[in-house]
Amino acid sequence: MNRKVIYPGTFDPITHGHLDIIERASRIYDRVFIGVAHSKEKHPLFSVKERVSMLKRATAHLKNIEVEDFDGLVVDYAKKKTSRVIIRGLRMLSDFEFEFQMALTNRKLAEEIETIFMMTSDNYAYLSSKLIKEAVSLGADVKSFVPSFVAEKLRKKLR
Repeated sequence: MNRKVIYPGTFDPITHGHLDIIERASRIYDRVFIGVAHSKEKHPLFSVKERVSMLKRATAHLKNIEVEDFDGLVVDYAKKKTSRVIIRGLRMLSDFEFEFQMALTNRKLAEEIETIFMMTSDNYAYLSSKLIKEAVSLGADVKSFVPSFVAEKLRKKLR
């Protein structure tokens, strides 16, 4: 069987919470496509090229991962990769409402594609890229939240 899943996101930057979802998904699926969304409307700190590069470095130890950028609808990206599954990470109950709304919209756009929710490990449930960027801008050391090379890139961008 060739089980494939799409894990889309902005990943600005990648956190240990994202890596938790990626590593666990890589044990369930034969192939995990990490789709780095351009997300121009979110005004990401890092360029899409930088985010792809960071994800590739952070997941280099996983052999069934493919990282690339995409622009447009995630269901179109899933179709391009011939995946019938989109995985979305949930941290807190507050994530669920937005993710549920997005999953229902995606189902209307492409009913053949399912969205699966995966709870992040409790060690990372409080992490968000936005919070990490704010902490770095105020001088915090965030190496326990992101890979060390990502912490250094954040420090250089924000200080």
